[in-house]
Amino acid sequence: MATIGWIGLGNMGGPMTANLVRAGHAVRGFDLSPAALAAAAASGLTPATSIADAVAGADVVFTMLPRGEHALAVYLGEGGVLDSAAPGTLLVDSSTIDMDSARKLHDAAAEAGFRFVDAPVSGGISGAEAGTLTFMIGGDAASVAAASVFIEPMSANIIPTGAATTGQAAKICNNLMLFINLAGAAEGAVLADRLGLDKQVFWDIASVSSGDSWALRTWYPVAGVVPSSAANRDFAPTFTAELANKDINLAIAAAKATNTPLEIGEHVQQLMQRLIDAGEGARDCSAIVKLVDGTLGATAAPAPDSAPATATATASTPAPRA
Repeated sequence: MATIGWIGLGNMGGPMTANLVRAGHAVRGFDLSPAALAAAAASGLTPATSIADAVAGADVVFTMLPRGEHALAVYLGEGGVLDSAAPGTLLVDSSTIDMDSARKLHDAAAEAGFRFVDAPVSGGISGAEAGTLTFMIGGDAASVAAASVFIEPMSANIIPTGAATTGQAAKICNNLMLFINLAGAAEGAVLADRLGLDKQVFWDIASVSSGDSWALRTWYPVAGVVPSSAANRDFAPTFTAELANKDINLAIAAAKATNTPLEIGEHVQQLMQRLIDAGEGARDCSAIVKLVDGTLGATAAPAPDSAPATATATASTPAPRA
């Protein structure tokens, strides 16, 4: 079994490392959040005191960080991964970040003598816990094949996407479609209700008809229909509006760089921004339904501290170094 270094133990990284430990790997991890580090240690991870401590002697290093600036700081900063890992170590970044940052990481890693792949994931917290994530892996074929061996205990699908940064490209495009589908499900659900359709009956129809989508089946934004819906828990987050807004903005930036119009995507981004501006940014992104049903201004209890999809990840990630 392998020695694995891991940086970033938030709501995704923590359960992902637990699956690696269950597969028999020795995982040593680091996070700036003591609570995140303790939670991962409870699942068998060996806590590290720094990035350098986490990557020392590792066969492979994984990172799971919120944004491009965090990934750049962790890899390129003083005492970071490229400073501390042994040359030739396989590096796997599973963060969802912008294309420019992904390219900088590939180039810097290659220049320093490391193997590097961008390997973002889809499947959310539930997929991280169950070990059923989809990994989209960009990089040279040999490095992708090597990374896939370590990824297997965390995944249901491992899909090589091609050259460097294509994993990030796939994730950005996938999430753009996801949030457009979510907005459509919200509008359809509210309209169906106001036309007198029973909520379960309408979902039963849409889920086996042309209105079907992963968002409808998993994140349906109406309480009492889909067990996994955050609407059942007053939109306690599984994937926050802030994270959704970040991901849509990644797609918009990539679209501008490639002269690609995203009229629908830009509109959905504006909807997510409205949620954030209304103080709903830490709630689940499926709260977008509140913009349709008119309940956005309704009084709601604060999002539970125990399940912040972004707060834990952001707090547990090293701030970019100057």
